[in-house]
This record gives sequence, C-alpha cells and structure tokens, in this order.
Amino acid sequence: MLDVRRLRLLRDLAQHGTIAAVAAAHTYTPSAVSQQLATLEREAGVALLARTGRTVALTPAGRALVAHAEEVLAALERAGAALAAARAGLSGPLRIGAFPTAMRTLLPPVLVRLAAAHPALELSVQELDPAVVPRMLRDATLDVALVHDYDLVPIEPDPALRTAPLLDETIFIAAPGPRDLAGCRDEPWILASPGTLCHTMTVRACEAAGYTPRVRHHADDFVTVLTFVAAGQGVALVPELAAVDVPAGVVLTPLPTRRRTRLAFRAGTERHPAVEAFAVALGSGVATRSP
Repeated sequence: MLDVRRLRLLRDLAQHGTIAAVAAAHTYTPSAVSQQLATLEREAGVALLARTGRTVALTPAGRALVAHAEEVLAALERAGAALAAARAGLSGPLRIGAFPTAMRTLLPPVLVRLAAAHPALELSVQELDPAVVPRMLRDATLDVALVHDYDLVPIEPDPALRTAPLLDETIFIAAPGPRDLAGCRDEPWILASPGTLCHTMTVRACEAAGYTPRVRHHADDFVTVLTFVAAGQGVALVPELAAVDVPAGVVLTPLPTRRRTRLAFRAGTERHPAVEAFAVALGSGVATRSP
C-alpha cells in the first residue's frame, strides 16, 4: 500500500522541482524528504526518480504516479468535504487569500455577509500576490483565494487546483491626458514590484507595443500609483477595480487587454460547505457590484 504522505511529497517535487524546495514547504530536512521518497520507490517497486549528481527528475513511472496522486489527494479532499457537510452548521477556520484591490473592493461586503449568516465560521484573510497563491493552496495554508491573470500573462493550469470565473476587467492607461501604449514610449513608468503579475503584464504590454518601459518608480498599491501619476511622476497601467476615486488630472484610457479574476481552491474542496458558502456570497457581491 502506498503511503499518502509520501505521495504528497512526490506530487510536490513535481511542482517545486527540487528536494530542497519540497523540504522547505513541509518544514522537513532535505535528507528526510529524500528518505521518504526512497521508501516510496521501494513501495512502488519501480524507479520514480532519476538522479544526476545533486539533481533529480521524475521518471515516466514517477510522472504517472504523480497523476494518480493528484486523484488520490482530491478524493481525500472530497471525503473531508462530505464529513464537513454532515455536521450541523458551519464552524471552524476559513483561510482566504486575496490580492490588494480585491481586499479593498470585493471582500468587505462578502465578509460581513458571511459573518452574519455563519457566526461560528472563523474568517481570516491574507493579502497576497496571485503568483504565490497556488503553493499556499496546495500546502493547505489557504482554503480559498481570489486570483487574477491577464491576457498577456496567463496562469498555467495546476492539476491540484480548480478555479471558478468571477470578473473580467478593463485595463486602463493612467496618464495626464489621453494616451495609447505607443504614445507612452518615452514616458517614465510606474510599475509594480518585480516578480508580481502586474509588473510582468505591464512589461509585456509595452514590449508588444515595441519598447521596454523606462521604470522610474515601483509601487504595488494602486491608490499610490494613481497619486504618483497625478503628481507627474509617470504613467501606469491600472485595472478597473482600482480605477476609483481617480485624482484630478489623471485620464484613464481603456486598452483591449483584460484582467480576469477567479476563485481558486484545492481540487475536491468545491463541495465543502465553507467553500460553497464563500463562493455564493462572493458571486452575489460581484453580481451586485456597480460598474
């Protein structure tokens, strides 16, 4: 019989790429992870890893077992969801991740609605860039999360996760006057921090227009970004959710590119009553949101 904990380590190795990264995710030592994977190989009776010096790669058998591990882990999540549904009332923690503009605009009324309907549900929210959310959902640091991606920066499908669409947004150029991307070639730019999806999106949008943006400032809060644009510090790309209370002197010009917001959760948890309640409350909030 294959051990589920070791299957999870193999699945995470496929995701993270190195034993050191898997060890860090599980607060194990690398040697402990290696030992557990070696034991899993003995249980399987076939080589799962190809070792070359200090690097490891999955063999074809290892990749096949990872696919089955995803099914096993999702089945365990479904079992947990069924047990939760059998209990009376919703209680316990629901750990939510969200990006900053969703924290400010979408989540507050949802949290109020959920707290009123399910007072025993312990809601906690963490502000995160969507780039780090998949890892935190996989390791159960989060239960649900609001994530986004862009036409120019699509998110690769993750077999451990599922998503449900919520909202499509227009992206605007924020500038002192009407602009298109080509007309911003010589402007200084205000970008999000390197490594974030918003930063990558802006760079790719400018590259598609034939140039690399000349970055003057980095800011992740769009209120700050719009304030800097109003102060003549540069131009920026701003999504629709952030285009509120626009300062005087800032003109927003829509672009054809879009940002898509989704609800993300682990495969198998979509019928968990707490996840369902959050999805229903969030969907109602999005449906009644003023454009």
